[in-house]
Amino acid sequence: VQLQASGGGLVQAGGSLSLSCTASGRTFSSYTVGWFRQAPGKEREFVAAFFRNNARTYYADSVKGRFTISRDNAKSTVVLQMSSLKAEDTARYYCVADSRRILSTLRTPNYDYWGQGTQVTVSS
Repeated sequence: VQLQASGGGLVQAGGSLSLSCTASGRTFSSYTVGWFRQAPGKEREFVAAFFRNNARTYYADSVKGRFTISRDNAKSTVVLQMSSLKAEDTARYYCVADSRRILSTLRTPNYDYWGQGTQVTVSS
């Protein structure tokens, strides 16, 4: 599976931005998909995921209520809609996919497939 992310950019605090990730390769619907982010000098952290086993979404506490993850299996795309952005959301965002992910490791940054990342910068 190859993942191609897009949609990053510069936005003012309080604004919105949408990230998109398109997958190529095997059957997209069989994968758990999600997003991680990494800010300079910080560890990579979980943002959101769409768990394929129960078709539910999961979020980091820091983004809950502000970010929404969705997927379109027909288009092999996963979207992260971000609103009420804060300066601390500034990071490089990576889309991920994994066909064998279990719920207990949903937030662990060792997914099988990673996109190249897209930069999100929020100015305060």
